[in-house]
Amino acid sequence: MNMDKVYLVSPSIEHKEAYIEMMVEWEEAKGHIYPGVIRRKGTDYSSWLETLELYRKRETCPPHLSPSDTFFLVNENNNLLGAISIRHYLSEQLLKLGGHIGYGIRPTQRRKGYATAMLKLALEECRDMGIEQVLITCDKDNIGSSKTIIANKGVLENEIVEDNGNIVQRYWISIKK
Repeated sequence: MNMDKVYLVSPSIEHKEAYIEMMVEWEEAKGHIYPGVIRRKGTDYSSWLETLELYRKRETCPPHLSPSDTFFLVNENNNLLGAISIRHYLSEQLLKLGGHIGYGIRPTQRRKGYATAMLKLALEECRDMGIEQVLITCDKDNIGSSKTIIANKGVLENEIVEDNGNIVQRYWISIKK
């Protein structure tokens, strides 16, 4: 696999069939779908794209959410490998548990280095947005995600125990211009 041949792209109408195929795969795997914004929740693909566009600006983003940009990771054949969402700023809740970035690789493409490459590309986007300190969180038992974050120079700040006993790790990545 050549990591020079993967790219972040904004979801567009041309990705509709590939997106549906990716989501069916994710649903059949019965795992969590990350980032959460890629779940359409019953809307058609065009409406979902419109929602993503609304989420990009503070003026049109629902007030309980942080504005965000969502990208697909694609290879040179435009195959969808995963998705990543970058929140522009952190609310109190995101500072505690959510972080700036949420990401996921579709089940059949995991353990191939794509998450590490996708996060690296997203950190470049963060730098372009002027975000110099990026918070990324993951469940302690998500070894793959913690390795991905550490591979991108993530430094563990602490762990938070949620009410249900789940342990969330909080990592910071410094990306000065």
